[in-house]
Amino acid sequence: MQQHLKDKAAVITGGTAGIGREIALAFAKQGAHVAIFGTNPERASEVLQLLEQTYPHQKFLVKLTDVADKKAVDQALQEITTAFGKIDILVNNAGITRDGLLMKMTEEDWDRVIAVNLKSVYNTCQALVRPMLKARSGKIINISSVIGLIGNAGQANYAASKAGMIGFTQSLAKEVASRGICVNCIAPGFIKTSMTDVLTDAQKEGILKQVPMGRLGSAEEIANTAVFLASDWSNYMTGQVLTVDGGMVM
Repeated sequence: MQQHLKDKAAVITGGTAGIGREIALAFAKQGAHVAIFGTNPERASEVLQLLEQTYPHQKFLVKLTDVADKKAVDQALQEITTAFGKIDILVNNAGITRDGLLMKMTEEDWDRVIAVNLKSVYNTCQALVRPMLKARSGKIINISSVIGLIGNAGQANYAASKAGMIGFTQSLAKEVASRGICVNCIAPGFIKTSMTDVLTDAQKEGILKQVPMGRLGSAEEIANTAVFLASDWSNYMTGQVLTVDGGMVM
């Protein structure tokens, strides 16, 4: 089987669970060396062991790093670059929710969501854009959300962070396109993960009424889109937002 990311070096934030974990597995299957950022030691250890056992001839790293901390991110990326020799692909997937109506939302809940979901994208991209410019190549993939496109009651902080990610993606794409760097967004709809597993049947039924395809998406379907954007198949695409949402936004 042809491996479309063979010997590429990738960094995935929020890569120990859900969509990020699935992207890490998909990239490894395509031949990439993969470094994962996470904060949960148990999940990090589990996914690292799985990757190393399944793909013994590739390199894998896990960094327990708060992606909102610029100094910590800079140090981790430097260590990954030293270990891998380069970083070809960056996937900004780390994200949290702290939902609540705006009139009840605390400043802490606003700040933390913006820091983890949006400031982290500045932190990683600002550190990697210079070496990518020097290499005249690179793929940056930001995992936004359909909520960043259409909003959602009770998620003003989350929607703002995800909409900000889209604006960031399009702006950076214009800055670096002439050097062969592609910067794109994936905007997932409702995806079956641990976050949706806790919903009641009534809540799930309400969600599915918004989805023309009538089902939740899978993390694997998002990962497949990320593989496409990370590979040579998408070399003439930049500044784009790919909605993978069963038809919610169209």
